[in-house]
Amino acid sequence: MAGGSTRPGVSVTRRALDLLGAFDADHRSLSLSELAQRAGLPLTTTHRLVGELVDWGALRRLDDAGYVVGRRLWDVGLLAPVDDDLVDLASPHLHDLFAVTRATVHLAVREDTEALYVSRLRGNASVPVVSTVGSRLPLHATGVGKVLLAHAPDDVAARVLGSLTRVTAYTVVQPGVLERQLTRVRRDGFATTAEEMSLGACSLAVPVRGPDDEVVAALGMVVPRIGRDRSRLVGALQLTGRSISRSLAR
Repeated sequence: MAGGSTRPGVSVTRRALDLLGAFDADHRSLSLSELAQRAGLPLTTTHRLVGELVDWGALRRLDDAGYVVGRRLWDVGLLAPVDDDLVDLASPHLHDLFAVTRATVHLAVREDTEALYVSRLRGNASVPVVSTVGSRLPLHATGVGKVLLAHAPDDVAARVLGSLTRVTAYTVVQPGVLERQLTRVRRDGFATTAEEMSLGACSLAVPVRGPDDEVVAALGMVVPRIGRDRSRLVGALQLTGRSISRSLAR
């Protein structure tokens, strides 16, 4: 058994990564025992590794004896390539869209079966927004995700459709219903959601295409409701999406 792990043959590096992987959007602060349980490690091993991770800066100890992800890990994460050209070229267009709508606008790319948010401007309206730069959200429950899923390879779509999870009471979890929505996304050029990711928030999204006309990202907007503003908001999104696409083609 490697180093006291409950799983024979597991390396020290993997056990440390399992501890970091114990954190997620619903578990931002964990006690030592919770870390051990979620990582599947003995408490003594967890105590030793957590101490080393705190010393390095990957974790930070709170006054209540809980632990959160440390700033040094965030600094390292920022070094990961996220297609800097896309973010840089899209940035002025996102600011223009924000200036016109005053809504939360964001840009996302597909990372396997999730939408990875690479840029965001927070709007003024009091709307619950769960996306942050660097966050990953389900493709089937978000506007940008549905755009990315509609243009994803067949194997990715099959995996998503085969494991639909409910986030709110309004999340689409019926594969047939979602497939019909994705067909409309490809036909109409935009996607919408209504409280499918968070209650009180609706979203609209359009594709962003690269030089080869391949969908490389999705541009989205979060609003409290869509209603009669649908045409105006979709038009603004599509105009911005085409502007970003032209910038990428230069």
